[in-house]
Amino acid sequence: MISDIPLNVILMQLFFGLALGSIFVIMASGLSIIYGLLDVVNFAHGAFAMLGAYVVFCAVSLSGNFAVGIVSAIVIVALIGALVEVVLLKPLYGKDPLLPLLLTFGLAVAIPDVIKIAFGLIGKAVAYPAAFSGATKVGPLILSNYRMFIIVFTLAVLISLWIFLKKSDLGMIIRAATQDSLMVQVLGINTSRIWTIGFALGVGLAALAGAIAVPMMSATPDMGVEMTMGAFVVTVVGGLGSLGGAIVGGLLIGVIVAFTALVAGEYSNVAMYFCMAVILLIRPRGLFGESGRE
Repeated sequence: MISDIPLNVILMQLFFGLALGSIFVIMASGLSIIYGLLDVVNFAHGAFAMLGAYVVFCAVSLSGNFAVGIVSAIVIVALIGALVEVVLLKPLYGKDPLLPLLLTFGLAVAIPDVIKIAFGLIGKAVAYPAAFSGATKVGPLILSNYRMFIIVFTLAVLISLWIFLKKSDLGMIIRAATQDSLMVQVLGINTSRIWTIGFALGVGLAALAGAIAVPMMSATPDMGVEMTMGAFVVTVVGGLGSLGGAIVGGLLIGVIVAFTALVAGEYSNVAMYFCMAVILLIRPRGLFGESGRE
């Protein structure tokens, strides 16, 4: 029983859950932006996260600098995402809504196969950055420096994203386009370009999640499958298209998975799906989802 577990072990699991949840938050935030702006359910989201992990591996191998790897992952994968949106997705807008879904599903299958051809099936390890290796003793707890970095870094990313969306002209246009793209177009704004920027931003966040996760799990061609499932669970729990829901849902799922691993490790991967099912039964649109979309 959890009541028999020492307090320091419970606090450690809470810490692990927050670190895991932070990765979920970044993944789900990108997924929510894409869905809210384009009404596209991006099944290739995890594949873009996997690309981010491989870009970090290549950049760190060449430069030896983890920060260069993170920036490279965001920029390169965001540019790939923009190209995908312009060349593949844009011609499908206004047609059968299933077509973008099938396209992203196809990408989710094709991108890992390309990576397998280029890098092989063996995972590519990325060492922890020297500044965040080891652990720090905080009272009775011994906390991983890298996991502390993930939590603090995610907070900084979310604050930056909030400032961008709330305070910048481009961010306000993106928020307006998620509510009523037709009205934004009537005002003379090129919504097509906004859609491209929004999709690039979303997949850039996915790449960032893959980039910060890779030192803990190595880069493998199939890592995107698990990350996609986690992102979708978080997004559904928080509410499709809701950034606030992505934050709350990500942290909630991370903590639930961590504590389930503590008391019943064999069910840790199932726990998040059970949580999603319970929340959907109680609140079908998720914690912060809209009651309906036209």
